[in-house]
Amino acid sequence: MTGRFAPTPSGRMHIGNVYAMLGAWLSARSRGERMVLRIEDIDRPRVLPDADRWIMDDLAWLGMDWDGDPVYQSDRLDRYEEALAALREAGVIYPCFCSRADIRAASAPNEGDGFVLYPGTCRRLLRSNPDEVRARLAAGRQHSLRLAVPQPEEGDSAVTFDDRVFGPQSFDLARDLGDTVIRRADSLFSYQLAVTVDDLDMGVTDIVRGRDLLRSTALQLHIRELLSDREPVPAPAFAHLPLIDNAAGKRLAKRERSLDMGALKARGVTPQQVIGYCAWLLRLVDEPVPCTPSDLLPNFSWSPLAANPQDRAIPDNPFAL
Repeated sequence: MTGRFAPTPSGRMHIGNVYAMLGAWLSARSRGERMVLRIEDIDRPRVLPDADRWIMDDLAWLGMDWDGDPVYQSDRLDRYEEALAALREAGVIYPCFCSRADIRAASAPNEGDGFVLYPGTCRRLLRSNPDEVRARLAAGRQHSLRLAVPQPEEGDSAVTFDDRVFGPQSFDLARDLGDTVIRRADSLFSYQLAVTVDDLDMGVTDIVRGRDLLRSTALQLHIRELLSDREPVPAPAFAHLPLIDNAAGKRLAKRERSLDMGALKARGVTPQQVIGYCAWLLRLVDEPVPCTPSDLLPNFSWSPLAANPQDRAIPDNPFAL
């Protein structure tokens, strides 16, 4: 059994990141599981120099350890190429020539997580006029690669899983997700492919992350099934967390420095204060009393959060010094 930290080194961790990291650490360590650290640096334009070291230093400062050496996605590009080749062989990959503007113009507005459902333009083009597709490719037209998900009439388009916080989940791949980019037009592999391959290869069985990724979990389970078709691998256990907003009601972001670990350290906030506040966000304690991660292990449970899975807003200065 293995849990994982999977941060993106795009900036300093903020209190919302630590809250998710603490949930992941407690979920794994309370069951005696391994904990691995994966640096998700595949999207190179977003990566900040030294941000990986900041993350590791902050995890150590907070008292959350991991096993083995960190794994960097940027070192695994050949593995993603292998996975893409397997999907090509399965006949579920096609080129997409649409720009973002094209997709927005052809898509119905979607609520919730801001997900835009691809209208299937290039999938229809491939079916109706494959010669045109070949001509565009021969001419060097820029394109991404999309995963063709099963359609309802094919009988296997639904993905279900049980979440330890939000309970039973069901998504229709065609209606709720649509055909998804697997490799971008700039040749970067998508998050959806990379994390699925990584979790499979690293033996991850315990995944904790924000509720905004519930829909992505369905897609990743589908990709997982495609990639492990010859040797089925049990799905991980999932816990999706309520989101944390700032005082203005907007989701915390790394560009907001007031609640990142560097700013909190500079103000004299202790690691025990940070952990205690995150334990309160996880509904593990009634008040944000300073503590260590190890203090929370004996009584850890997802039940309190599952009983009250509402998003929370926190003030600009949650620590009384």
